[in-house]
Amino acid sequence: MKILVINNQLEQKHIDLIKQTAAELGATVNFYKAEADIPESDFDAEIIYGFAPSIVKTSKRLKWLCVPWAGVDSIMTPGYFANEECLLTNSAGAYGVSIAEHMIAVSLVMMRRLNEFMEETRAGQWFSPRAQRSIKDCRITVLGTGDIGTTFAKRAKAFEPAQIIGVCRSGKSSETVYDKVLPVSELDKVLPETDLLAMSLPATPETKGILSRERMALLPEGAYIVNVGRGSAIDEAALADNLESGHLAGAALDVFQTEPLPEGNRLWKTKNLLITPHVAGNMTLPYTKDKNVNMFLEDLRNYKEGRPLKYLVDRRLGY
Repeated sequence: MKILVINNQLEQKHIDLIKQTAAELGATVNFYKAEADIPESDFDAEIIYGFAPSIVKTSKRLKWLCVPWAGVDSIMTPGYFANEECLLTNSAGAYGVSIAEHMIAVSLVMMRRLNEFMEETRAGQWFSPRAQRSIKDCRITVLGTGDIGTTFAKRAKAFEPAQIIGVCRSGKSSETVYDKVLPVSELDKVLPETDLLAMSLPATPETKGILSRERMALLPEGAYIVNVGRGSAIDEAALADNLESGHLAGAALDVFQTEPLPEGNRLWKTKNLLITPHVAGNMTLPYTKDKNVNMFLEDLRNYKEGRPLKYLVDRRLGY
């Protein structure tokens, strides 16, 4: 059993742990910083932890691809895998803490208007206090109640919001952090009662354009939007219009329809829009790296013992 690990962000302790586990399972493992470093002699690998399109698209010997990120929409097109039976797992579950902290941070920046203060003080200006908002007593709607959305909801709960409503495909959740959970079919009913809309949806045909111009109009004046899922979920032109008109008080986007966001795009200069360059997740926190590697090793043991993989992607659903 040959394993390839392609990742330039692992620390020595992670490399040692993967080597130790592979040895215990009777597997060989080779580490590479980038796909370009992989010799042709390793194109026959059975397992990849990382990503190497040149192997995925050509090798029928590849039996399991574990990608170290959550979203897999870019590799779900028919025919992408040379071996259509290749198992696909992702690392959804590793990024909840990192992305939830980002969501809390940008929500506070917008609602306490810290971005405005920062721009003014950098310019040497000392202005008087102005009206601000609080997460306390805020009506929060979490659109997407998976690991990321729920981890955010648990942290937001500590700020004593008026309510936290979850919205997801099934309309069901075992998590008690939500005051109630609704199916997507009832999204239009909850939007008028939403002060902060937190979006963490995967990219699927059902989620594309889910926050349309018509739905933005349902949000109350002065509402905020945070999106850390996929840029395809939002009508960006409508968002810009609603921010410029003042209907929305602010929005924080970490994801966009086109990435990197093109030079000259209207969003760069849109009023009250906080832009971050898809950095809410990534393997930048020590906790995230540890969790990511441990999830792979958990499923590596499952794979070796012939058990179902815990983090298997459902290709019908796209996540």
